Amino acid sequence: MADLHEKTERYEGMLADALAAATVTVPPGTPLGDAAVECEEMARSYLDDGRHFRDEDDPVNALASFSYGYGWLDAGVRMGLFDVPTDSHLFTM
Repeated sequence: MADLHEKTERYEGMLADALAAATVTVPPGTPLGDAAVECEEMARSYLDDGRHFRDEDDPVNALASFSYGYGWLDAGVRMGLFDVPTDSHLFTM
């Protein structure tokens, strides 16, 4: 089983890479565009929160934050709000 600290670092990297890889596919200012912006903002906020928790030596909440952030982004991908590489291990389609 993966060590908590190793898993936390892995999930942080996955979320950061996923955010860098995802691009909004819907027009800004539309209801779906607003939803895409919100999903991306939530994912970035959870990334920041997770880094804060990690820096405070709280790996449990850091891992939870990275996981929640990834969930927000993955939900947006599944709803078609983001374009992501199809040859990546970061997303399932």
